[in-house]
Amino acid sequence: MKKTLVTALAVGALFAAGNGVATAADAPPPKTTHGPCQYTETPDEPAARPVPLPPDPRWTPSHGKVDVAIPTSQGALPLKLDRAKAPCTVQSFLHLARHRFYDHTVCHRLTAYPTLKVLQCGDPTATGEGGPGYKYKDELPVDLPPAPTDPTGARRVYARGLLAMANAGPDTNGSQFFVVYGDSALRPNYTVFGTVGAEGLKTLDRVAAGGIQPTAEDPAPVDGTPVLRTELLRVRPDCWF
Repeated sequence: MKKTLVTALAVGALFAAGNGVATAADAPPPKTTHGPCQYTETPDEPAARPVPLPPDPRWTPSHGKVDVAIPTSQGALPLKLDRAKAPCTVQSFLHLARHRFYDHTVCHRLTAYPTLKVLQCGDPTATGEGGPGYKYKDELPVDLPPAPTDPTGARRVYARGLLAMANAGPDTNGSQFFVVYGDSALRPNYTVFGTVGAEGLKTLDRVAAGGIQPTAEDPAPVDGTPVLRTELLRVRPDCWF
């Protein structure tokens, strides 16, 4: 699984891989919530930390914004979640925060490609393979401008300061997310659900300036583990909804 992940990342995908644990053939079907978000258990990819399925009310809140304070080992990373853009995603993120799923997790991936500049977080295992033990549908953006670097018109600009979900393909959102520190060109396959505050951008710039840990195979990587260890100390919204 890890090797496949690295191959995918080499072409700029933002994957959140599973851990590849097999499910017994006679296992019952995975549980799915009955609301509009349909959060679905992933028995073959169990939770990296124990957490139940999120609440899934019939009328999922779809208006308003939620401020989330995230002190990290490299500085503050305040987020503003936008329910109108992605109500199911915001609901899941707040659910995970309520259960302290993100507390003391380490952002495992930094990219420095010319057209992909992000910090990826949200995996308690810090391997890129951990998640919450459930998945849910995409809420894809429709208003991103075309990327001027892509003559085909397929890619869009994920602008500096956007907050979006990583995934492993359609409708596989879990807990991993990425924050954009420099305008990036991506296919619009990643749910945008908020933004990073000004103080957070300073933190991201600091982490990006620290660079990516070199390896024996790649002494000057543009994709990998940040040199500056960035731990989310805790994730708390200003108020619960």
